Amino acid sequence: MFTPPVSPSSGLVDTAPAVSVREIFRRFWPETRPFRRWLWVSFLLAALAPLIDVVAVWLFMVLIDDVLAPRNFHLFYVIGLAYVGITLAMGLVSFFDRYLSTWVAERFVLDLRTRLFTHLHGLSVSYFERRRLGDVLSRLTGDIAAIETLVLSGVANAVSNSFTLILFTGALFYLSWELAVVSLVVVPIFWLLARKFSRLIKQATREKRRRSGSITAVAEESLSNIALVQAYGQQRQEIGRFHQENVGSFNAEIAATKLRALFTPLVDLLELAGVLLVIGFGTWELAHGRITMGGLLAFLAFLSQLYRPVRAFGRLGNSVYAASASAERIIELLEERPTVREHAQPKSLDHARGVIVFDGVTFRYPGASQDALTDLTFTAYPGQMLALVGASGSGKSTLGKLLLRFYAPGAGTIRLDGHDLRQLALRSLRQNIAVVMQETLVLDSTIRENILWGRPDADYEDMVRAARAADAHAFISSLPDGYDTRVGQHGRLLSGGQRQRIALARAMIRDASILLMDEPTTGLDAASSERIVTVLRRLMAGRTTIVVSHNLLTVREASQILVMDHGRVTERGTHDELIARNGRYARMYRLHQPEPVVHYVEPQVL
Repeated sequence: MFTPPVSPSSGLVDTAPAVSVREIFRRFWPETRPFRRWLWVSFLLAALAPLIDVVAVWLFMVLIDDVLAPRNFHLFYVIGLAYVGITLAMGLVSFFDRYLSTWVAERFVLDLRTRLFTHLHGLSVSYFERRRLGDVLSRLTGDIAAIETLVLSGVANAVSNSFTLILFTGALFYLSWELAVVSLVVVPIFWLLARKFSRLIKQATREKRRRSGSITAVAEESLSNIALVQAYGQQRQEIGRFHQENVGSFNAEIAATKLRALFTPLVDLLELAGVLLVIGFGTWELAHGRITMGGLLAFLAFLSQLYRPVRAFGRLGNSVYAASASAERIIELLEERPTVREHAQPKSLDHARGVIVFDGVTFRYPGASQDALTDLTFTAYPGQMLALVGASGSGKSTLGKLLLRFYAPGAGTIRLDGHDLRQLALRSLRQNIAVVMQETLVLDSTIRENILWGRPDADYEDMVRAARAADAHAFISSLPDGYDTRVGQHGRLLSGGQRQRIALARAMIRDASILLMDEPTTGLDAASSERIVTVLRRLMAGRTTIVVSHNLLTVREASQILVMDHGRVTERGTHDELIARNGRYARMYRLHQPEPVVHYVEPQVL
C-alpha cells in the first residue's frame, strides 16, 4: 500500500547488503568504549529530565486542588519558589545533557571516520580501481554521521523516553488506574502503525543513500575530468547523467517524506482518540467524586506527556531504520579485505641491496579473460638498468605493480635479495623503492611538501640537490613563492613537464636501493629528456633501476632490455644485440629514429 516508488536496480552504485539492527549495534557499539563513562553520565542526565517533569506536573495538581479551588493563597509562594527551582534544575540538566551528548556523538563520529579512513588506506590498489571514488567519499562523510544517530542519539533518546514512559505511566496509575487503562488502549495500535511505517521508510532511505553515492560519483568523475568534458563538448551528456541520479534521489526522498507526512496525522488521530476517551471517562469519575479536578487536569497533563515519548518511539523507529541503511554501506566497506595481505610474521629490510628476481611469474587481473604476464623470468642487479619496452597493453606497467605488491602473482615467485616478497613487510619493501609513475601524481600542497614526500626527514639542501638533479630547480626558483608555491589539485597549476620534474625530484631524494620508473620522460621536451637521462646515469650508480618506456631512445644504455608482447618476453638483450638481431626491437627503434632533415632548395631560373 505504501511501497515507495523507487527503483533500486538503477544507478551507478549497487545497494549494500541488508544488515539487521542487532548486527549493526554489535558492530558499532564497541566503538563507544573510549568515552563510555561519559555516555553513562549522559544517560543519567537524560533520565533526570522526565523526573523533573513529573514533579512539575504534580505541583500543578497541588496548585489546582490546594490553592485555586479552596482559594487558599498561603501555599502559592511556596509553589512559585518550587517552580523557579524546577526551572533552574531543568535548565542545568538540559545544558549539560546537550553539551555532553554532543561531545560524545562528535567524538564517536571522529573516531569512526578515522577508523574507516585508515581501513581504506589498508585496502589494495585493486579495490579503488574497480570502485567509484565518489561513492566511497559519500560513505566516508554522510553515512558515517548517520550511524551516530542509530548507535548513540538513538540509545540516548530511547533511555530518556523509557524513563518518561515508566514515570508517567506510574503517575497515571497512582492517580486513577481505571483512567490509566483507558488511556493505554491506543498504544498497541500506535506500535503496529509505527512498525509498518518504519520498514517502508527504511526502504526509501536505503535507496536515497545509494543514490547519494551515485551523485557524488558522477560529480567527482565529471568535474575531475572537466578539461576532457569541455574539449569534447560533452557538458550536456554529463549534466544529463548528474540529473538522472538526482532524480532517483529526489524520488526516494519524496517517497520517504510522504510516508513520514502520512504517519504524523495518523498518530495525531490516535492521540486525539485516547484523550477524548480519557476526558469522557474522567468526567464520569469527577461527577462521582472518585477524582478531583486537579487530579483530572494533572492526569491529562501526564497523558499528553506520555503520548510524547510514545510518539518519539515511533519517530525513533523510523530514524533507526533510516540510519541502518547508512550503516549497511559502512559495514560493506569495513568487510572489504586487501587482496594482497602481509605475512603473519613479516621480515623487515632496512636497506636492501636491490637484487630482484622474477621467476616464472604469471598474473591475471581480476575479471580479465587473459593473463597480463605469462612466465616472466629475469634478474636485475644493483648498478644495472633493466628496460621494459613494447606496445601498450603488453604488460610492462604490470611488472611494477607486482614489484610494489599492489597485486600478487598468480604463479611464480618474486624475490628481493633472496627474500620472497610475500614474506616481507609491505612498508619495508616499499621504503626501498623510489617510484615515478606513468601518471604524474602530485598533491594539492607546496612544491616543498611534494618533494619531501620522498624523504620527510630530508633538509633544505637535500631537497634543492634533488631538484637540481631533476632539472627542476630553475623553474621552481622562477615561481613567485619558490619552493612554497602551491601546485593546485592534481598539480594543475603546473605544466605536465614541471609536474614530471617534481615527481623525479621526489624519487631522487628518497635515496632508495631500487628505482622504478614508468615513462620517466613523459611530458618533457627532447632537450629536457636528454638532461634527465644524463642525471639518471648518476642516480643509477649502485642502484637497481627498472624503466618502462615507449621511447626507445631513453633505454639505449640499459644493461638488459626486455621486449614485451601480450605479457610475454619475446626478445631480450642489450641495445646493440637487439639491433643486430633485426627483430621486433630493431623495427620499433627505427620508428623512433628522427627523420633526416631535408632542406628545400628553390630552383634557379636559367
